[in-house]
Amino acid sequence: MTNTPQANGFWAQWRASLRAALADKGVLLMALLAPVLYGFFYPWPYSLQVVQRVPVAVVDLDGSSLSRQITRYAQAAPQLDVRLVTGNPAAAREALWRGQVQGIATLPADLKRDVARGAAVVVPVEGNGAYLLLNKTALTGFMGAIGTVSGGIELRRLQAGGLSPAQAAQARAPLSMDEVSLFNPTQGYGAYVVPAVAWLIAQQTLLIAAAMLAGRWRERGQLGTSARGWWGRIAAMALWGLASGAFYLGWVTVLQGYPRGANLGGALVLLALFAPAVAALGLLLGVWLRQREYSMYVLLATSLPAAFLSGAFWPSEALPAPLRALAQLLPSTAGMQAGVQLAQIGATLRDVPLSWRRWAPSHWAARRCWCGVRRHQRGPRPPLSERMARGRTSCLRKQLSFLIQPL
Repeated sequence: MTNTPQANGFWAQWRASLRAALADKGVLLMALLAPVLYGFFYPWPYSLQVVQRVPVAVVDLDGSSLSRQITRYAQAAPQLDVRLVTGNPAAAREALWRGQVQGIATLPADLKRDVARGAAVVVPVEGNGAYLLLNKTALTGFMGAIGTVSGGIELRRLQAGGLSPAQAAQARAPLSMDEVSLFNPTQGYGAYVVPAVAWLIAQQTLLIAAAMLAGRWRERGQLGTSARGWWGRIAAMALWGLASGAFYLGWVTVLQGYPRGANLGGALVLLALFAPAVAALGLLLGVWLRQREYSMYVLLATSLPAAFLSGAFWPSEALPAPLRALAQLLPSTAGMQAGVQLAQIGATLRDVPLSWRRWAPSHWAARRCWCGVRRHQRGPRPPLSERMARGRTSCLRKQLSFLIQPL
């Protein structure tokens, strides 16, 4: 299929690309509808921010007033919901296996007697390791309840030694610590994960949309254009990324109550660099892939690896060197890290690792798009033997021309 002639200027291709995107239902779905749906449904599971009232069991093997006090403190803890109090460890483990409880605290026999003697007592706490957040919350709740009771016992001992209540409190904790969450006041999981993942969602939806649009051009023989035309196409697709990024930076963070607006201007500058880089890579993939549908299959599978390579959820230093190098080719790596620092923490552009080499893939992708299409227009490359024969013929012609000229 030969490419049809069309205007190759920047603005002509910019307008043509926007019209093509609006006319293509698949591209419009990924570029417009998908970011909006993700903005509603992705933060929804994290709307509670923190896990509370985890069902747990208490195995009381002591039956003393001290063990009952620990049980009452566990029932009062906001993290715990004591569903079962029993003296049978097997019954508690059976409830854990059935999923009826997510944690078990076993109060050992002779607990009160050992505490009265001043001996160290170990209270085993078990959790369901299959659910990390539930396990952590159950362990934290039991630790707080047992620690509170233990602190009260220690204070009474110090007061029995002749200290006043204030002196006993000072002796028990000579150094006080106030914990203040600066950038995640609720210490919620949603405020931690959604602002970073929003940049990844903007990248993946724009990548798929741009690749599908390039696939449509390939199918219709409309890939060919000038270098300025390709920049116009990149600019047109970048508009969709700018819209989705602004949607996440503004409406989603306001609706969900996430920390926001710390350095909105810097975040918008980052977005203005981020969107063209993603659009260029998406168009390049669309040129490379043979069929339009392949872009959906290939790029959907890259979402989770891109999240782990970004360094937002797994330390980059823990990755092998080849994976760290691969991560630098993805706009999401710099976008997720710098975006959170700018929009949520309030960093300046000088504080974030915003070097030009991280956005070089956009220029490289645009160049490869143009070169790849030019090669496609010229047809398949001839074999090496034919190219060598042409080279020898050209060289011989130059030599003959040189010899004939003096005559």
